[in-house]
Amino acid sequence: MSNNKKLLIIGGTGYLGQHLLQSFSESQKSIDLSIAFTHQSSSPPNLLLQSLPHATPFQVDLQTGQGFDSISHTFGQPDVVVNCAAISIPRACETNPTLAMSVNIPSSLVKWLSSFTESNTLLIHLSTDQVYEGTKSFYKEDNETLPVNVYGKSKVEAEEYIIAKCSNFVILRSSIIFGPQTISPVSKSLPVQWMDSVLGKGQETDFFHDEFRCPVYVKDVVNIIQILTNKWISDGKKMGLLLNVGGPDRLSRVQMAETVAHVRGYNTSLIKHVSTSSIDRGVKSPSDISMDISKLIQTLDFRPMSFQDGVKLTIESMNP
Repeated sequence: MSNNKKLLIIGGTGYLGQHLLQSFSESQKSIDLSIAFTHQSSSPPNLLLQSLPHATPFQVDLQTGQGFDSISHTFGQPDVVVNCAAISIPRACETNPTLAMSVNIPSSLVKWLSSFTESNTLLIHLSTDQVYEGTKSFYKEDNETLPVNVYGKSKVEAEEYIIAKCSNFVILRSSIIFGPQTISPVSKSLPVQWMDSVLGKGQETDFFHDEFRCPVYVKDVVNIIQILTNKWISDGKKMGLLLNVGGPDRLSRVQMAETVAHVRGYNTSLIKHVSTSSIDRGVKSPSDISMDISKLIQTLDFRPMSFQDGVKLTIESMNP
């Protein structure tokens, strides 16, 4: 392996993708890293390009694989690929399952990686807690995957595809990712910022009391990916890992909102407790997909921060 290493982030203009680009760019000098990223639209946001001038953008269509040849010719074979690209809104997947499957199962990416003569690229793939059925607490990685919606099913098929086709991979089953806004603000609603907005306006708002997740701070996810990248670059031992990536707290939406209210000093009486059965969201959602993260802690010697600490950092980023 040469001294200069190459990192490619698939879906670099999304929420996690931008946080990864920012963090890896900051540590670029210490590990002599060339960075590239893919985007779907005709051009990535100017704000992102101006802020990260050394990250090379490539337009790629994940359904057809168009654009990967350009990466081969211009950037070359990456040492590490992080796949953040997905249709991750469950209702959108339910509405168009064919599109969800074609984007969320990274067949064009894996075929492109297999075109290189040496299979020495580490693929880090972002999966989801929604692969679990949601009928118990603290799922372990070896528990059966029985997703209740198309999004979860597409992610299970993606995992199976990668395990069957790749010899060097890490699959990260992520819970809800929260944290500061990105360099170029993403259009999707960010959970802590949204809760802060409605509660800060004094609006009574409904929150589910019977749906449980283990929300994880975005910079913890970034740190986990950096640990894995450094591990591969330093020792070159192929991996075949599947890890739950959640925060340490099992929380309902009510408890998340209460944490934001406590940090900000808002009135918790604004938080109205409702059941998931009272609202039709157009897609079935698992009730309790909290995850056991002991394997993550033991394997990487890394412990994600509490939801409260992550909320405090997120709020600080909103009021610099």
